Amino acid sequence: MAEVSWLSEHQSTTTPAPAADVRGATSVFDAGFGLLDGDEQGWQERALCAETDPEAFFPEKGGSTREAKKICTGCEVRAECLEYALGNDERFGIWGGLSERERRRLRRRA
Repeated sequence: MAEVSWLSEHQSTTTPAPAADVRGATSVFDAGFGLLDGDEQGWQERALCAETDPEAFFPEKGGSTREAKKICTGCEVRAECLEYALGNDERFGIWGGLSERERRRLRRRA
């Protein structure tokens, strides 16, 4: 599979210690992606966020999530992304169209 975008650049074979990067984007996207086989990683390569600025998906505290959520709305892998975030307890960023707070609420209801 051809590597595309910023998402591919941040995949690794181990889960590294958090790196100093823009609002934690590197550490969040390194969170185990390199440990998945090709079939499990396929959704990431089809994700619309992989073609956009990652900063939109990691707004500063109190910052707008509108741009990222708008991108997620039209994404074909939104469900897979949300499933990944919930399964891996992602605590930062917009995943599957939901913020950290929205994912917490969803977990509580489940």
